[in-house]
Amino acid sequence: MDVFVARQPIFDRSRELYAYELLFRSDDVDNRFDGTEAGSATTQVIANSLLTIGLENVAGGKKAFLNFDDKLLMGGLHSMLPPEAVVLEILESVGPSDELIAACYELNRQGYTFALDDFVGGQRLEPLTQIAKIIKVDMRATSKPDQERLLETYRPRGISMLAEKVETHEEFEWALNAGYDYFQGYFFARPAVLRAQQIPASKVNCLRLLHEMQNSELDYERLTSIISQDVSFSYKLLRYVNSALFARYGETTSISHSLARLGEDAIRHWVALAALPVLAKDKPGELVTHSLVRASFCERLSRQAGLAEPGQGFLMGLFSLLDALLDVPLEEALRQTGVEPLISGALLGTAENDPLGDVFQLVRQYETADWKAVSASAAKLDTKTSCVGQAYSESTLWAQQALHATTRKTNSRREVRHAVQGSINVMWEDSSGHQQASVAQLLNVSVHGVQLQLSQRLPVQNAVSCSAPKMGISGRGVVRYCNPKQGKYLIGLEFPNGSGWREPASGK
Repeated sequence: MDVFVARQPIFDRSRELYAYELLFRSDDVDNRFDGTEAGSATTQVIANSLLTIGLENVAGGKKAFLNFDDKLLMGGLHSMLPPEAVVLEILESVGPSDELIAACYELNRQGYTFALDDFVGGQRLEPLTQIAKIIKVDMRATSKPDQERLLETYRPRGISMLAEKVETHEEFEWALNAGYDYFQGYFFARPAVLRAQQIPASKVNCLRLLHEMQNSELDYERLTSIISQDVSFSYKLLRYVNSALFARYGETTSISHSLARLGEDAIRHWVALAALPVLAKDKPGELVTHSLVRASFCERLSRQAGLAEPGQGFLMGLFSLLDALLDVPLEEALRQTGVEPLISGALLGTAENDPLGDVFQLVRQYETADWKAVSASAAKLDTKTSCVGQAYSESTLWAQQALHATTRKTNSRREVRHAVQGSINVMWEDSSGHQQASVAQLLNVSVHGVQLQLSQRLPVQNAVSCSAPKMGISGRGVVRYCNPKQGKYLIGLEFPNGSGWREPASGK
């Protein structure tokens, strides 16, 4: 299967290549945008650039401009991209809510550069101009007086101005004299389409990988087994880990070493990015969404009912639409997939006195709004009807998060961060495999993270052991960001299993 990414060069005032804008293309025949939804288009561009063609081959060491809408800005997909290599281009359609502005400021703090696309000014987007490094102006849609006004307003603030849709020599000369810093358009080059072969992936393995992502602690041995059995996933993982993004670590040909190198958060994003587009390739997007909602819904209801293994509920829901995804009868699909008899019996209705089957029956009744039956089934499972509705609401939220390549809960950023003063011992492994140790300045702490300042740079996604006994902090965290600040580095560590620190009980 072929995959495509188009790139259009961006030049500076000396006509030297500055960057490429990466664009979605569905084929290499009709070199133009086909109307694919913005978020989906960017996701496919990133997937194709990182996993198949390779970002270093697409951008050639230059910065890559990528379009980001509201959902992608809030969804965490940026974490797949190194801050120094990309520019996040905020589309003109983005509604700058307080939540979105806060998210952009956080990304800016992590080192990501922002550009505002098709900018025309106005109070609506003014908050975003405080963090934008580049403003793009459409020369064909903006009058010359308005362009001059924008240049006079924003260039003195230190914001670089980019003229896009420059199509003639006269337009370039006018834009150059007007004071633009960068230029993009057909006068220089039309988007060039890059093509690569993508090996078809197994849809069954996509579903298995998605299930593994729901474990609070990933089982690296199981993940290695699943990925090793699928040529496409093996290729994508090794292609990604051996890209220039991780060149400092040296090449690896081992699936297990590749997973260890990425760390849990990056693995979760990689799986969502690699697997979901495959499942949705030739099926309605709602079918994939429905499968994910059912999976989470069954798991939550199984937990409420006190079933010993709620994870079986997740698998049951995930495989309940396997016939539609694989275009074979459900019984045959379950047999081919090797689903255990307990789950198959629940889905096919062949088991008697089966709590798992009762859960699936309740899910089906809720989906068809058979409220009388819902009440009876909920009572049979010893759960409240109100809890069933809450479980469904939480499941739909989770499904949307999964489809936008994020595993972070909506409220996980809301953990209270407490400013602290003190030192913390840190230990990590450098690119040569040698253990390094140092003492860092502790800045703030939460239940699942710490922020510290250190004179040394720590690679993003590296594991770091921490110890500050007097504050109760200990454990192994993962570097989320490492940004230079006043001659040192501001570093954020995330602790999936907790930092060891406990938030003080509130008192009156």
